[in-house]
Amino acid sequence: MDGDSEGFIELDGIEKVFDVRRRAGLLRRERHQVRAVDGLSFRVARGEMVGYIGPNGAGKSTTIKMLTGILTPSAGRLRVAGIDPQRERTRLARRIGVVFGQRTTLWWDLPLIDSYRLVHRMYRIPDKRYQENLDRCVELLELGELLDVPVRQLSLGQRMRGDIAAALLHDPEVLYLDEPTIGLDVISKARVREFLRDLNAERRTTVLLTTHDLTDIEQLCQRVMVIDHGRLVYDGALTGLHEVGESERTLVVDLERELPPVELAGARVVKVEGPRQWLAFPASASAAPLVARIAAEYPLVDLSVREPDIESVIARMLSRRQIPEPAGPTPL
Repeated sequence: MDGDSEGFIELDGIEKVFDVRRRAGLLRRERHQVRAVDGLSFRVARGEMVGYIGPNGAGKSTTIKMLTGILTPSAGRLRVAGIDPQRERTRLARRIGVVFGQRTTLWWDLPLIDSYRLVHRMYRIPDKRYQENLDRCVELLELGELLDVPVRQLSLGQRMRGDIAAALLHDPEVLYLDEPTIGLDVISKARVREFLRDLNAERRTTVLLTTHDLTDIEQLCQRVMVIDHGRLVYDGALTGLHEVGESERTLVVDLERELPPVELAGARVVKVEGPRQWLAFPASASAAPLVARIAAEYPLVDLSVREPDIESVIARMLSRRQIPEPAGPTPL
């Protein structure tokens, strides 16, 4: 039975515990348990595009690996489109696509097009559908001049676009993206984001996106889930996350000459270096009024807005919520 629209992806009390051996002396080693995912429960509806974020080591990649069937949960219930990933991994593979930003699924020494031909055969994609999907991906991701280039000769941005295309050739209903814009330049990031927006809008592809780049989340996702120490600590709109975490953006202002700290309601100067000043303001607020006032009242040369990094947002949120930290590793 396929997953319904309210629970296309379902996790109920999922746990993942790893046994780790640690040195406890010159010749002794002790086994400890490390709890990577701790009682995780959530639902993702068909067609949703959800940001799944958290600090390094929070359990994001472990979750994705359980959703794809690579790892088996230690406890709990997991379903994707009504399928148990651990019991029916092959069946599920035909309905999902996966892109790991730091690992490629392409064949390293083969031209890009040969990787796509192998995907065509592996998934037994009908010839007509394969060609349609390939032509669409090549056009939208601008891969035409790269098809005959060996994967090892591609830049990181080119390879990432190639990986995304490979993950979509078999028409997956669910797409898991793990850091899909890592290391990309501004133009490549914009191209990938536009492609993912169109894919979600046109084909209702369900997308679970993990990233440290808040701009990815802001431009693609209406819903964001935050995981920390294997626990879901926030599930809602990105604006709500900023409010809970009291996060701040930074306006970097370059003036014509060195001046006293800029005075603006709704912002505070956090650093001054010669004619350059850094102003912090709430991430949930618009930068436009501040920019307009600075341009009107000060001799402005240039300015830019820096987004809060996800680590600081989560740190503030956890501090405010006062969520107890889990206990350390438990000896076996």
